Amino acid sequence: MKFIETKIKGVWIIDLEKIEDSRGFFARSFCQNEFEAHNLKSNFVQCNISGNSLKGTIRGMHLQKKPHEEAKLIRCIKGKIFDVALDLRENSDTYKSWVSVELSADNARSIYIPEGCAHGFQTLTDDATLHYQMTEFYYPESTTGVSYDSNDYNIDWPLQITNVSKQDSQ
Repeated sequence: MKFIETKIKGVWIIDLEKIEDSRGFFARSFCQNEFEAHNLKSNFVQCNISGNSLKGTIRGMHLQKKPHEEAKLIRCIKGKIFDVALDLRENSDTYKSWVSVELSADNARSIYIPEGCAHGFQTLTDDATLHYQMTEFYYPESTTGVSYDSNDYNIDWPLQITNVSKQDSQ
């Protein structure tokens, strides 16, 4: 795997290092030793799938607050998305900054988002599916987030918004 640092400390883009032959390719998508060598949490306790029907759909910006903060590893396994990590750690040099990466089934990239950073995405194709791995279990009472269109963050979503939940709008 190839780990690419972003401007936000702890947010990493991870590319596969494919071994290809006439059959296709083989690649490692997770290695506890490599994650720990980059000081990333690797104790994933829960995995989720997010299916999204319409191009332009937005989900986010979500995170869990203390005492149930979570790191996330996200990969798009069908279609293509514009994925965003937003730094909400008040003591961070990049507080209120965001980074984005295009994740797709074709590029097989993933993004690692540490505790204290919110996550959201916009689908760039119809029928986009994401696979999430989390370092904490889901606790509804710890779920929080910020509005995807807040002027405090000015996230530059690439497409017209076609679908967003009432909860994410607030």
